[in-house]
Amino acid sequence: MMASNAFWRHPHPLTLASGSAARRALLEAAGIPLAVLKAPVDEGALAAKLLAALTPPRDIALALAHAKAEAAQKAEPDALILTADQTLDHRGVLLMKPADRAQARRQLGALRGEEHLLHSAAVLRRGDAILWAGAASARLAMRAFSDPFLDAYLDAMGPTVCETVGGYQLEALGVHLFESIEGDHATILGLPLLALLQALRHHGLLAA
Repeated sequence: MMASNAFWRHPHPLTLASGSAARRALLEAAGIPLAVLKAPVDEGALAAKLLAALTPPRDIALALAHAKAEAAQKAEPDALILTADQTLDHRGVLLMKPADRAQARRQLGALRGEEHLLHSAAVLRRGDAILWAGAASARLAMRAFSDPFLDAYLDAMGPTVCETVGGYQLEALGVHLFESIEGDHATILGLPLLALLQALRHHGLLAA
């Protein structure tokens, strides 16, 4: 049975088709009841196809979120579904989640001392209707950390270094990599939360 909520206006929880613990925590902290569903999408194959068509990294994030929404809708055709994706844009080049420690080290080595963008996109869907889709971006500047620090960081992160684009979690040890950040916290964690909340209010799903 769903707990009572002062703001939520839908009779059922929002179905979050994402395995991201950070996104789930953001939504739960905002008082939105959730059901979690994994959307089976081959992100790497779709991203490669979009890159071949010279699609910008921000648009790739939106396209991946739409693909996840379509997959989730097939699994839960009557649910109110939220999907999301995030891309890292380094000088217009898309970086994905590193496959292993060696790739994470190469990516972080390329990013150190430079700025990059994080594009967080989300799609809100019910049945065949796209209720809202949007994206937000944040600009981050990595400090020029030393090689010994990088190795110590990778040791401390362990396998989790491969769980996020860029090989860092800003809410955890990744904060040690940066010297400046422009953008809201939720966008950096992978969700354009303020725009999403506005869309939910617009559709009568949250108290206005």
